[in-house]
Order: sequence, then structure tokens, then C-alpha cells
Amino acid sequence: MRRIAVGICALAVSLALTPATYADPGRGFGPGQGDGNDGGGGGGGVGGEEGSAIRHVLLLSIDGMHALDFTNCAKGLSGVNGGNPYCPNLAALATHGVNYLDTSTSKPSDSFPGLMAIVTGGSPRTTGAFYDVAYDRSLQPPALATGNGLAAGSCTPGQIPTGTTTEYEEGIDFDQTQLNGGAPSGDGGANSIDTRRLPRDPANDCLPVLPHAFVRVNTIFGVVKAAGGYTAWADKHPAYEAVNGPGDGHNVDDFFGPEINSVSVDLPQVNILSCNPLPDSAAEMAGDDYTGSFQNIQCYDSLKVQAILNQIDGRTHNGSSRAPVPTLFGMNFQSVSVGQKLVYQHGSVAPGFSVTGGYTDAVGTPSASLLQEIQFVDNAIGMMVSELKARGRYDSTLFVISAKHGQSPIDPGRLLRISGDLTAGQSPATIIDALLPPSESPSGGQIGPTEDDVSLLWLSDSNRTADAVAMLESTSPPMNDIAGIGEIFWGPAIGTMFNLPGLPPNGDPRTPDIVITSNVGVIYTGHQKKVMEHGGFARDDTNVMMLLADAVLSPATITSPVESTQIAPTILKALGLDPRDLDAVRVERTQALPGIHLF
Repeated sequence: MRRIAVGICALAVSLALTPATYADPGRGFGPGQGDGNDGGGGGGGVGGEEGSAIRHVLLLSIDGMHALDFTNCAKGLSGVNGGNPYCPNLAALATHGVNYLDTSTSKPSDSFPGLMAIVTGGSPRTTGAFYDVAYDRSLQPPALATGNGLAAGSCTPGQIPTGTTTEYEEGIDFDQTQLNGGAPSGDGGANSIDTRRLPRDPANDCLPVLPHAFVRVNTIFGVVKAAGGYTAWADKHPAYEAVNGPGDGHNVDDFFGPEINSVSVDLPQVNILSCNPLPDSAAEMAGDDYTGSFQNIQCYDSLKVQAILNQIDGRTHNGSSRAPVPTLFGMNFQSVSVGQKLVYQHGSVAPGFSVTGGYTDAVGTPSASLLQEIQFVDNAIGMMVSELKARGRYDSTLFVISAKHGQSPIDPGRLLRISGDLTAGQSPATIIDALLPPSESPSGGQIGPTEDDVSLLWLSDSNRTADAVAMLESTSPPMNDIAGIGEIFWGPAIGTMFNLPGLPPNGDPRTPDIVITSNVGVIYTGHQKKVMEHGGFARDDTNVMMLLADAVLSPATITSPVESTQIAPTILKALGLDPRDLDAVRVERTQALPGIHLF
């Protein structure tokens, strides 16, 4: 989240994506004999169920990738790539995979709750993750101001908490301008996090709350690790070591989190693309981060792609030493998300790209820049498939491909930017500015409100919630909706989605007092650098692709609604583990995905 401040045949593809083909593949996953090449490190004691060969799960999040994007790129669109499929590797996987058309990600649809949904099986109600920058009434501010402007504050053990914004993104790095987060050693892991910049818990001797400790429930990485498996994950911030879940922070054996919002630099370590020098020198010279360039973001993602290829080869993410082939591993791609959002700011773009990303119409025809990003990601997945085959591990690997979030609006004609600047606009936070804590207030001079195409509002005094709603209703009524308000959730309405807000034992300290979903197309931003956003509840935000594929699955398309939370129990079933070992699965009774016979 950026804070407001800032050659497959057509018939095969058709069979894979034909609606209403709820075919039972007729086989399970589970303890097989391994792939013969794991050398004792291919998953430890974890295996799939009797009669199945699944020994590894490769989990990929193509952030922003809608179900519509996958349908279009796998079938082809008139006028795009000569009408041919433009994600042939994904389409090839679909010929032996199960495609879910009506998948919903978390609500809010931010990267942090979206990722937690995938790896825990739980919603924000249970995980406690509402946004990468949110609020917690039970914690105190950090001892040192964050890189994004969250002010430091006091903490006394045992005190009645005053609450604080919680930041779990680049601002907690030692140095967010550096690719490795400014860590004293390493290339982007937990040691890149400056613990002085973390919120503190007065109920726990004012100790800083590390990302993995902030998550209330365990993750699939912890369950697999406890069963003797080897685990790995790569993501966009060191803060996303949160995937470890509660514990000692070592449930992910090989975590890699190069800082995406660092100042872009040449990447000689990338060998699958030409990234030394970076292809977009104008963005690099301007000091922009990797998200400011359609080309440079591909180089950034290639760091993580190389990590996956190294791990497939039985090495650590940087290739420096031998390691087991992970039982559970994966990464997120940022390229599609940047291709959807970005309006390029550094002059003319390279041939084959467009200045504005996103889509050209309501049916999801990609802009030239978005097309390039989809093709890049597809090619990267093709490399993973090829490496698995070369190492004899393809037949023992289950692919799980989805997205933490979507992006809105697909229809460019619906875009409406509403500024979060007090002097230039009326976002919901600006309307009730005086009722917000300084760290959440647009006028507070700190990190600011949590507003993208959703507005999450935590008040200084929750007893003023009705007053705040009245201000919102009167200032932005339906006939003069200057704040683009679609729906306001507060009071009992909050309880239909989340725990009611408040302090324990009667309330949840992390639940917003007010949740505002914007009208479709409205994004809260004070600049012209983006044409899409995520975080909200609209279908474009929440409807994402989901494909499960392995070497022998029969193609099927599932049209019944499913959720990304169902990925976690499905992965554990695939590996012959009990989904009930996940806390969130027990609490929310999350079911495994339909359409795949796992027992």
C-alpha cells in the first residue's frame, strides 16, 4: 500500500477454461515415494496421501491478477498478440489443472490481509491483519520514528494503552532506500527490520512486536515445518517475514524479502533478464523505486524468480549453498500490479510499452504495458516449470497460483481520483480529520490515513463513532457524494464482517470503528501516478485468479464461489497434513477447495 501523503492449442485451452465443468479429477494428493532427486531434503517427513506423488507445493501470488485476466490471456483476445493466448505457460498448466472462476480474496483486499488469508486460512477477524499500515488500540508507538513518518512515542510496562498506528511495510527497515533494507548482513530478511521502529506492547514489558508475532494465528509454514518439512518464501518487504506466524520467527527456513520500495539500482545478480544496467535508466536516474517503472519492476521480480529456480535446484535462495528442495515454497509477483496501476512519470516509455498501464476497456483488454507484465510473469512461470522438469521434480510438484488482491477499476472510464490532501479534496478521513488520532489524521503530519479505494477509520474516541458517521453522511450525501462513499459500515454492521471494535475483553483493538467502501472507480489519491488501486470490497478488488495444477490432474473449471482462505487447508491436505492444525481453520471452519479429491 502507498500511503496518502503519496504454443498451446486452442482446443486444449478451451477445455481447461470451459465453465461448469465440475469434474472430479479422480485422484488425491499426498505420501508418495518422492521424486527420486531430493537427496533426503525433499520435504523431510512430509508427503502426500497414499497413492499420490505430491512432495512439493509451489505457491505463487500474481498480485493484481483477476480471474478475468487469466481467462483472457489463456483464451486470447481479438487485437492482442494476434488473437493468440498471451500466457501460454499458464494456459498449459490449466490443461491439467482446476481453475476457480469465482475466487474472492480477503476484505480488505490489501496485500497484508490477502497474504495472511492465503497462508493461514483466516480472515482479518481471526488473523488480526487489516492492512499493512493499520491501527491497534492495545499497543504503543515505536521507540524510533519509522521511515514513512509514524512518530515515536512513550511506552511504560503495564500502562493503559493509548493506541498506535501499526506499520508493517518498508518504513520499519533500517534503511528503506536499500534493496536489503539496510541490514547489517543478508539480502533482505528479518534482520533488515529495525525493531526500534516497531509498535510496542505494554502488556509484554513494552517489547517490540515483530511482524510474525503480530499475526494472531499460525501459518502453513509453521505446520509444514513442524511436520519435518523444509520451507521457503520470497516477498516484497522484509516485513513480510510475517508469514512465519507466531513463534521464534524460523518457520520459514529460507525467507527472502528484497525491499521493493528501495531506490532502484542496477542488478548484476539477475541472470534471467538484462538488468545491469537496469533497462529503464530514466527511472533509475530519477531515484524512483522499482514500482515506478514498467521495465525495472520485472528486474525486481526476477530476483525472486531466481530464488525459486535456485531452490528447485536444491540450493538456498541466493544459490550460495546446498539446501533441501522445499516442501512448501513460493513468491509473489509485483509486475502485473504495477502494470495495472502505473502512469509513467519519466518521459517516453520504451517501445512496446504504453505510458498508462491498466486496461483499455471494461472487458479487460490490457494496455501495452500491462500486456508486457503478464507476458513476463507467464514466461517466469514457464522457467519454473522447465527447471522442475529438468531436475525430475515436476511430477511431484503441485502448483497453487492465485493473488493476494485484485485491482479496481478494470473499466478505465470509471476512474475517479479523490484527493487526500486537505487543501485539495474530501476523502472520508479529511471530513472527520478532527476525530482521528494524529498518526491517522491527514493533518497530523505523520503517516496518515489508511485510504486507497477503501477508507479504514480508527477514531481517537470510539464513543464518537455516531458523530463521525453523521459528519460523513451530511458532508458527502448521496446527491453530492464528494467523498465517493459507496457504503458505510459501523456499529452492528461491523460485526457481520469483523469482531466489534474496542479493547479486550469486550472488543477487538484492531477493528476499525468505521469501514467505508468507495464507489466503483473511486481511488483516494492526491496525484496522477496511478489509474487503479486495491484494498476495497468491489469485485475488481476481490475477484482473483486461482489455478491448482499438477502433472496429471484432469482439467476442470469450478464456478461455485470460493475464497483465498481455502488455499491453506488445501495445501496441507495435498501434503498429507491435517488442515485442523491451522488455528484459523478451526476457528472459522475453513473448508478445503472443492473439485479436487484429496482423500
